[in-house]
Amino acid sequence: MRQEATALPLRAEGLRFAAGGVEILHGLDFSLVAGAPTVILGPNGAGKSVLLRVLHGLLEPTGGTLRWSLPAEAAQRRQAMVFQRPVMLRRSVLANALYPLRLAGLPEAEAAARAALDRVGMAALADRPARKLSGGEQQRLALARAWALAPEILFLDEPTAALDPAATRQVEEIIGAIAASGTKVVMTTHHLGQARRLAGDVMLLLGGMLNAQGPAERFFAAPPTAEAAAFLRGDLVW
Repeated sequence: MRQEATALPLRAEGLRFAAGGVEILHGLDFSLVAGAPTVILGPNGAGKSVLLRVLHGLLEPTGGTLRWSLPAEAAQRRQAMVFQRPVMLRRSVLANALYPLRLAGLPEAEAAARAALDRVGMAALADRPARKLSGGEQQRLALARAWALAPEILFLDEPTAALDPAATRQVEEIIGAIAASGTKVVMTTHHLGQARRLAGDVMLLLGGMLNAQGPAERFFAAPPTAEAAAFLRGDLVW
């Protein structure tokens, strides 16, 4: 059972990130709170993936502040991240699911790993080499591996990119189940339909700047900025 102390809400003030002399994130101000998924939208090069990596601690901000409700190290231990192309160890499906649990020193790791595989419909594939799975199966395994850790926050970077519609639907169902279990999902996507289906709130990044943030229903029904309206129509030139 999760402890009462929580990492959320997170508050970012003037958040910046630069690399190679180029500023990618420009003074972002926003909050993330517990609840339904936050979906980060924006065109290619907007800074979406970089923002996820900064939030997860894989990249250090070069300006501004990130304030978790717990000390940063404690907050980081309550997080997990799944990448667009998840890394599969040269081991079985079960061994891949077990690895982070054993690394974290969690008790009854094998039982937890098998339960996680069952939740994503992969229990029957436990002995199969992970690297021989299809792209959709690998993404489901990556989600199971992260979910088994019971993270408070789960960052997902384009989790259905390059997947066919059937695999996309399966992954979306798993994301919905993870969110329903109490984990805060923060994800990037290029798919507006997916954002409509999954998002509780939306952030729109344009050129490394936060153009809009708010409840998903309001964002799609009445875009708060001219740029957001153009983005939804597919007319945005940036």
